[in-house]
Amino acid sequence: MAGLSGQVQTLLEKVPSLYRGPGGAVAVLKDGELVGQHVWGYANLEKRIAMEISTLMPICSITKQMLCMILVDLERNPTPEMAKRGDVRHQLEDALREIVQEELLENTGLNIEDLCNNQSGIRDYWAMSMFWGTQPDEVFTLSEDAKKSLSLTKSLHFQPGTQYAYSNLNFHILARVVERVTGSPIGDLLAQRLFSAARMETAAFCEDNANLPGPCVGYEGNESFGFIPAVNRIQWSGDAGVVASLEDMIAYEQYLDKSWSDDSSLYRTIAEQLVFKDGTPARYGHGLAHVKVGGVNTIGHGGSLRGFCLHRLQAASERVAIVVMLNHEIDAETIAEFILKNILDLNQPKFPTSNDIKVSRRWLGTFFDPDAQLALTVRDVGPNMLSIRYADHDETVVLFEESKGCSETMIASFSDDSIQLHRQDDNRVVNARRILAPEEPIKTDYVGQYRCTEIDSVFTCTGTGGMLYGSFEGFMGHGPVHLMRYLGEDIWFLTCPRGLDAPAPGDWTVVFKREETGTIVSVVMGCWLARNVQFTRL
Repeated sequence: MAGLSGQVQTLLEKVPSLYRGPGGAVAVLKDGELVGQHVWGYANLEKRIAMEISTLMPICSITKQMLCMILVDLERNPTPEMAKRGDVRHQLEDALREIVQEELLENTGLNIEDLCNNQSGIRDYWAMSMFWGTQPDEVFTLSEDAKKSLSLTKSLHFQPGTQYAYSNLNFHILARVVERVTGSPIGDLLAQRLFSAARMETAAFCEDNANLPGPCVGYEGNESFGFIPAVNRIQWSGDAGVVASLEDMIAYEQYLDKSWSDDSSLYRTIAEQLVFKDGTPARYGHGLAHVKVGGVNTIGHGGSLRGFCLHRLQAASERVAIVVMLNHEIDAETIAEFILKNILDLNQPKFPTSNDIKVSRRWLGTFFDPDAQLALTVRDVGPNMLSIRYADHDETVVLFEESKGCSETMIASFSDDSIQLHRQDDNRVVNARRILAPEEPIKTDYVGQYRCTEIDSVFTCTGTGGMLYGSFEGFMGHGPVHLMRYLGEDIWFLTCPRGLDAPAPGDWTVVFKREETGTIVSVVMGCWLARNVQFTRL
């Protein structure tokens, strides 16, 4: 252990200069014991307050797995009042029916497990907030805005249990279900049923990001642009809310390591890999992502808020756990994987390939998936490699045949005018066709107003020629104007680099629809978090 500790400590001390930013904290555990930790930089640049192992940060979406453990614990150890009422699962499902719109349940089979596993088909409310006219730094309250968002959530973008799509609203709903059934705030339940057992002595629940415990400040920007304090005024509960220090997260990993040896423990229960309705293995369940890193199975989850990025990663077979906590926006998952690969001496996965295979320019460009109404882009990034952006990030595909390639989570097949993606994480086969480049000047009849009655939103398109702008109005007000970029045919990207949550939705696909006479009558918009939202021309 002593030899490993020295190796780990040397590695951790390299992290700050490789992934530069205001401050951070990392820890590595082996066999449940701390073998290395490193804290650097500043919790507050303006006040010159150093980062400490006791500095509290919002752990954001890492909260989701904790909520799922509370759900399991309540089924096994109900409160006295719950026990009097009988079957706990029935109580949870009854509460779900009371909270969500009837349209979400009618003929869908939507249930508690679909929410826990991000298989519900419910669109993410942070993405949808753009349609309701939010400003990126706006206040978003649980009592009014979250409640209104839920009331306007009346349809799904896929049938529950058939696909995966990340949605923070799933876990917001779960927290409301738990609070209704128990009569207790989710923060109290976490403190009583998890923080105490895990000896997370300073961890707490803070649903209001405008009132996080000090002194830590989250920062936007980078070394070239500069770092500025991030403004966060959103409230969230269940999808996030826990604040913790590195000391707390070390205690949490030790608690989980002890739990791993017990097949019936809360953690082992929620960490069991699940399946979709068709029997295909799912790579996400109960707030935990199942990811291979250098060929090793890992379990973990990230957390992000504007100005903060965190990740916890566990390689259970090796009994290694890693925690990364940053008060800036460099990808903490990348750092956790970098540390794991170096500790375990893991190489990048070897895909079957050949140096003789060359990337054909016929496979590059922009394509359109008519099922999800989303565009995707394919770029050349090196010998035998392509980059495909379809969800919320670029994925590198290595060619192993002239027209086929793969990553750890996707198989891609190319032809002159189409691309097929077998996306294993999402349990989808995407058949996308090439978007035809314009052979004539861009049409000028897109400008106007469009309304989506279901979500009570108005889209306004302005501009001329190839320089269009889009903005939205809804219950949150008039949102900022977003730039639009023409892709071809009647398809555009609307860029959203900053939203209420982090990361922001990114590029929205905007598809204008024409009737037989050629007149535009509607527009369909979507991003990976919220697909197939239709607006009708006014």
